[in-house]
Amino acid sequence: MAAEVELVTSVVHGIVADFAAHRREQYFAAFAPDATFVFPGQAAVLRSRAAYEAEWERWEREHGFRVRSCRSSAPHLQLRGTLAVFTHDVDTELEWDGELVRNPERETIVLLARAGQWLCVHEHLSARP
Repeated sequence: MAAEVELVTSVVHGIVADFAAHRREQYFAAFAPDATFVFPGQAAVLRSRAAYEAEWERWEREHGFRVRSCRSSAPHLQLRGTLAVFTHDVDTELEWDGELVRNPERETIVLLARAGQWLCVHEHLSARP
């Protein structure tokens, strides 16, 4: 069990680090093709990794979107067999329309073990009070 906790924690830390460094390809590689995404201000649930990738590219093209940093705190991991639920607070700084935007948020990342690999199958962000 301890080894699985370490492995899942490592995967999540990689997701956060790749996002924080705006390493798009590495970031998306941690998500299953059928992953879903719920973000504040997003009109609809993104129902696949491809849909999120397309939205990310649109943000870059239309708004100059660029992640500048992302700090994680208050981590909590629940491991239930092949399912893991990771919650934490994130403080993200990003560039949007030429301005630096700071987003204090709460995030849930759901991972599933598939063929010996932990992949993110759902990500949910909400504004943190």
